[in-house]
Amino acid sequence: MAQPRDHGGTEGMPPVPPPPGDAGGATPDDTGGTGPDSTGSPSDEPASANPGSADPDAGTYVGPVTSLWARTPLRVRLISIVTIMLLTGLGISMMLTSTVLSRYLTNQLDSQLRVTVENTQVISQAIDQFRSSGQSYLPNDYYILAFFEEGSSVTFVNSTTTQRYGVPALTAYTFAGKTQPSTVFTINSVAVGDNGGSSDWRAVGFTYPDGGVKGYLAVPLEPVEHTVSQIQRILLVSTLVLTTLGGAIGYVAIRRSLRPLHTIERTAARIADGDLSQRVPQAPRTTEVGSLAHSLNSMLAQIEQSFDAQEASEARMRRFVSDASHELRTPLATVRGYGELYRMGALTTPEAMDDTMRRIEDSATRMGTLVNDLLALARLDEGRAVRTDPVDLRVLARDSVDDLHALDPSRTVRLTALDGVSPAPPATVVGDEDRLRQVLTNLIGNVARHTPAGTAAEIALGPSADGRSVVLEVRDHGEGIPEDQAHRVFERFYRADSSRNRSSGGSGLGMAIVAAIVGAHQGTVTVDRTPGGGLTVRAELPASRADGVAPVPAPPS
Repeated sequence: MAQPRDHGGTEGMPPVPPPPGDAGGATPDDTGGTGPDSTGSPSDEPASANPGSADPDAGTYVGPVTSLWARTPLRVRLISIVTIMLLTGLGISMMLTSTVLSRYLTNQLDSQLRVTVENTQVISQAIDQFRSSGQSYLPNDYYILAFFEEGSSVTFVNSTTTQRYGVPALTAYTFAGKTQPSTVFTINSVAVGDNGGSSDWRAVGFTYPDGGVKGYLAVPLEPVEHTVSQIQRILLVSTLVLTTLGGAIGYVAIRRSLRPLHTIERTAARIADGDLSQRVPQAPRTTEVGSLAHSLNSMLAQIEQSFDAQEASEARMRRFVSDASHELRTPLATVRGYGELYRMGALTTPEAMDDTMRRIEDSATRMGTLVNDLLALARLDEGRAVRTDPVDLRVLARDSVDDLHALDPSRTVRLTALDGVSPAPPATVVGDEDRLRQVLTNLIGNVARHTPAGTAAEIALGPSADGRSVVLEVRDHGEGIPEDQAHRVFERFYRADSSRNRSSGGSGLGMAIVAAIVGAHQGTVTVDRTPGGGLTVRAELPASRADGVAPVPAPPS
């Protein structure tokens, strides 16, 4: 039962709390000029506090200091990002849900107040009961403050409500300050008694001209706030649980997704230890890891090939130095030996002196030839451009036939077409005549040196199948060369006779010079077996255009 309390107008009413901002105190922004500069410019910071910037005085770039985030493993970074995103998204969702729910419940409460004021049934019954019996009964947690025309006021409220929520701080002054009596507003409460509760209230004014009554109808906001608080706690727990589960699932998923990267890391470590045969396991190239694995395997294959080529080059260089030293050691030892004989006085007759000088001259000639060959190879290796004059290989081949016949008159030497029957056709190429003549000189010298006297030989000329090259073949009908050694014919200092006896051949640079000169003319040279026995050296050179001025590009260095 609500006990009406006659306040006798406005006397005895609780004081109106001052509105916020009227205390006359300083606002948080009123710092008295002691705060930071309004622009927020860190003008007083030292220059060294900005790593990673260019130093204008030194003219160099100062690298940034490695931060904790930069030192954090990628797995931890990804998990942190996923967790922060989950926490942020769920936190924003929780705040939006709480705000929407609070506004929805408050609007429902406001609608309830407006409907009650417009129907006037509850308020009229309470006032009529008070006038007739001096007491009134109110349903729920309503609070009514009524002002009569004679200036008195009365409050209608349930005692249980006042104990739980207190009473709203409503006065006649509060009502006078409202432009529209039907406007719903929030007001603070005042505790009643020592154990009285405290809660905000939603209140609306009413006016009944017929009865000469005006006042307020209010309802506590504590049930709404309690419901919103409960929802917030539920959402908070859900956010923490979902964030934890999301972080755990993300950790497993990210760890599983990054497993191929750990495999790549272990493979790279084994490669760093020197095992260049290691390869990264393949994955679908539609994925980033698969594309990375494919690129790494391609790079590793090229690196392995480069190392193999480098090791082969070093082996060839060591063999080249060893062979060159061996070839020069014999004539140098001969010259030195005969010099010592002369110094010791062992050459007592003119015949001995003449023989000694002849041998010294032969050794010097051999050394000169070897040095000239090495110099020619070195110049060709430098990639110097060759001359681009029109050269008729048929003329050079005819001269070579005469030279080979002069070396061995018993040998049958012919100049033919590639079919071996027709006469040799004109074959014009663009290049250096002296270098091309050296090619033929070395080839016929090789025939004269490595085939028995009287063995027939042919020099064949003709166009290639596509007509863009000129083919030159030097064929002999000797013993030939074993197939397992054919690929080494053009190696420097290579000789079939491993003893390197002077009588069995030259220094082993003739065919290497042939290959180098043909390569400098952008051609190719190969060896094959001659039908019926023997060796055929086949060289293909780019054919000249009709104007005879087709350039021959220099080979890459």
